Amino acid sequence: MTNISTPTLDAIDRSSALSFPPGFLWGAATAAYQIEGAAAVDGRTPSIWDTFSHTPGRVVEGHTGDVACDHYHRFREDVRLMADLGLKSYRFSLSWSRIQPGGSGPVNPAGVDFYQRLVDELLAHDIVPWVTLYHWDLPQELEDAGGWPLRDTAERFAEYATVAHAALGDRVRHWTTLNEPWCSAFLGYGSGTHAPGRTEAASAVRAGHHLLLGHGLATQALRAAGGQAEVGVTVNLYPVSPQTSAPADVDAARRIDGLANRFFLDPILRGEYPADLVEDLRPVSDMAHVRDGDLATISTPLDMLGINYYSRHVVAGPDPQAPAQGYWRPPSTWPGSEKVRFVNRGLPVTDMGWEIDGAGLVEILTRVHRDYPELPLYVTENGAAFTDTVVDGRVDDPQRLAYFDEHLRAAHAAISAGVPLQGYFAWSLLDNFEWAWGYTRRFGMIHVDYDSQRRIPKASAKWYAEVIRRNGLPAQ
Repeated sequence: MTNISTPTLDAIDRSSALSFPPGFLWGAATAAYQIEGAAAVDGRTPSIWDTFSHTPGRVVEGHTGDVACDHYHRFREDVRLMADLGLKSYRFSLSWSRIQPGGSGPVNPAGVDFYQRLVDELLAHDIVPWVTLYHWDLPQELEDAGGWPLRDTAERFAEYATVAHAALGDRVRHWTTLNEPWCSAFLGYGSGTHAPGRTEAASAVRAGHHLLLGHGLATQALRAAGGQAEVGVTVNLYPVSPQTSAPADVDAARRIDGLANRFFLDPILRGEYPADLVEDLRPVSDMAHVRDGDLATISTPLDMLGINYYSRHVVAGPDPQAPAQGYWRPPSTWPGSEKVRFVNRGLPVTDMGWEIDGAGLVEILTRVHRDYPELPLYVTENGAAFTDTVVDGRVDDPQRLAYFDEHLRAAHAAISAGVPLQGYFAWSLLDNFEWAWGYTRRFGMIHVDYDSQRRIPKASAKWYAEVIRRNGLPAQ
């Protein structure tokens, strides 16, 4: 492995024009439930997000993905917008319940036909399709049977991977098994803030393992199907920093790094769970669900690793003077480590409340390259939610533009330090249904009027198009 050092914040060039390596893959990303709409059209059946969003009190203002961006009916218009931006690749997810209603059994021809037409439209515009099999929308029938805490769900997922490859493998080369399994496991089954809304710490841990097992089984299924499939997985990673050098703060950082990062990286890339993490989880799980052979399956070699990056966690140990301040009390996204405090440093934040920390992207990319087997890396999501206003038919979004600029400069710094970063996907192509926040948060480079479905490329989209055209960043 190439020797590298992590550039400091000062080492990130913030003013010069910068060129990226030849062939660097410039893209944008979306997810099926967030944009497609057509929730009950052409044989699609409900997913856990349909059920969750239709449950009162779960999503802000009672919003649902029933219509979303109506991409199901407007995909050709959206692909033309991608082509206008000069995108080289488009990362999108498949709706499992659109392709295989109920999560098992016969294939839905209308659902398959939609994705075949989408892929054909992308290829006609020289845009590389980058398929994600699972972006959080488990068919409701599988959840009713037990969901991801149940081992059988991983096996059904491998069958679905085979079905998807049979439908699209002749024209899709790049496959991602899962998007952000941390969210599926710990937000869906731990805190209950995401679908299916369960608050069961032990189930969250089991769900995390079975998501990983499903990834490994699906990877093997895609390879067994033949063709030229390049297979990876996408994880959301965070640099985790202690507030001080005090032992309690350092231990807090170790704990959160274990749950956020190493719970997924170590089984996938090393074939093991970290011993300290297993010990941290002992109060909620004995890990008896991990069977012989599971970790060998989970660590099936990959062709690439996708990394989603948004912010950094700064944490501290328990504060005996203020025991309730900042704690994630059960139900929690941090099983076994609920007393860790999350510290706000007072930095600028996005509309999601996430601190903007471009240097953290350099830290994560260099860490993965340094600490794990060498693998081509892609930033598969990176972006920011800000409030936008349409004025005279234009949408100026200087904060988002500045966010992209800062993080692309960080990506360039990582490449300069020896990281094999081969592509970047902006999140997101379109404003969309932002999960439990409904339509109240906008991440898109293209503004969507949800009443008229009118699309307006924002200033950040036009800036990104110029970045793609020149394969580099302009001087600030």
